[in-house]
Amino acid sequence: MRRTIRASPAPGMTAAAEVAQRAGLTGEITILSGYRTPETNYAVHGAGDSQHLRAGAVDVMVAPDRIAAFGEQALRLGRGGVGIYGSRGFVHVDSGPVRRWGDVPAELQSLPIAAGGPRRRLDLTFDPVSRLAEAWAKTRIR
Repeated sequence: MRRTIRASPAPGMTAAAEVAQRAGLTGEITILSGYRTPETNYAVHGAGDSQHLRAGAVDVMVAPDRIAAFGEQALRLGRGGVGIYGSRGFVHVDSGPVRRWGDVPAELQSLPIAAGGPRRRLDLTFDPVSRLAEAWAKTRIR
């Protein structure tokens, strides 16, 4: 018996594609991080309940001159979490509760967010991109 299985795009990928379209980005986009195993998530100091563990998040590399527009569209989409890391050149988009963090422009701070528990401040001096590269390199050595 033959079965056809249709896979749906991961929610984080769907949101990132819509944000890219809204921001007027054309061509390919670079995904720095999508689904993470628990080991990789730990190695990059990801949140214990990270949307990356459910394939519900992506970190999208964005050109410095486009990061503000991409971040704005992600926030205006209002479908999940948005972390803007302007100094590192990427935006985190996920399908979890609506929330925001990072280098959010002042004019976008007033956009509504979902009610929830207290927000914790993130250590923005930590560089998850370099930690991801280190974790990936360690898997190649085995």
